[in-house]
Amino acid sequence: MVSQIVSAIGVMVVGVFICALYYWISDKVLNTIFPVPVGNVTLASRNLNRRAVVRPWLFLGPALLLLGIYLVYPVVATFILSFYDRAGVEYVGFANYRWAFLDSGFRQSIFNNILWLAVVPAACTFFGLVIAVLTDRIWWGNIAKSIVFMPMAISFVGASVIWKFIYEYRGGNDTQIGLLNAIVTWFGGDPQVWISIPFWNNFFLMIILIWIQTGFAMVILSAALRGIPEETIEAAVIDGANGWQIFWKIMVPQIWGTIAVVWTTITILVLKVFDIVLTMTNGQWDTMVLANLMFDWMFRGGGDSGRSAVIALIIMAAVTPIMIWNIRQANQDAGGH
Repeated sequence: MVSQIVSAIGVMVVGVFICALYYWISDKVLNTIFPVPVGNVTLASRNLNRRAVVRPWLFLGPALLLLGIYLVYPVVATFILSFYDRAGVEYVGFANYRWAFLDSGFRQSIFNNILWLAVVPAACTFFGLVIAVLTDRIWWGNIAKSIVFMPMAISFVGASVIWKFIYEYRGGNDTQIGLLNAIVTWFGGDPQVWISIPFWNNFFLMIILIWIQTGFAMVILSAALRGIPEETIEAAVIDGANGWQIFWKIMVPQIWGTIAVVWTTITILVLKVFDIVLTMTNGQWDTMVLANLMFDWMFRGGGDSGRSAVIALIIMAAVTPIMIWNIRQANQDAGGH
């Protein structure tokens, strides 16, 4: 452990030194290429302008290069790979795309993703907003917020394991250790293998992500609510508005931009959901989503790089517009354009 910490610190120190050295050398080279002579005002002004134009790109160069290598190149390579066979050798044209839209497993995954998109962002945003409003009105609100936010500190796999115990089923005459089945049997019902019930099992998996992400929505929306001017609420109270009207007609319209950002942020997360499905059902019982389908085609059964590339591109195509809108909306809320 100590050696790993020392190695990590060493890498950081060397990295900072190399970055500082690069910036120093590049600035010296730039000053040499575009000198500022003392006697020639025109040339000095022109070279200073040139330095101002070139210097930001020079300093951003390493970051742009790394982004190109680790972001742009994989996208281009994946797009090219989608036109080749499972081994990535023989060109097959649009055969992989035809397979995607004709395959029943792919259509099931699309349906499940749409189901997740319809439920999870709405539920997280709604519960987060309600909890944010309620906890701002009680003296122990910060304690409540901390409890609600705690699941955010748990990994998706860890949260799935916790909820797997809640949904646990024991056959025969064994005592039900799963909380849900224990409640059902206590009321005289029959225990169920909840995560194997088609269609409804998707909702049981969604609950896990809602449980995790409600804390995120609550924190962001609580900060937005605190930014609402007290004068508007006081004016509404004087005009005779009740609590329900103040909430829907005064509070929500003023934080609508933040609500939209929270909604779209969770939507992006839902489009990439993977860990929960893998841990809970491994995609069985009609719970497969696009990310898990891509994983299966790429790494299981011999692998098929062409079909997995198509699924990866579809996920990216779904995420990118939402991400762009999210960034623009966040910039507008911050006063940028």
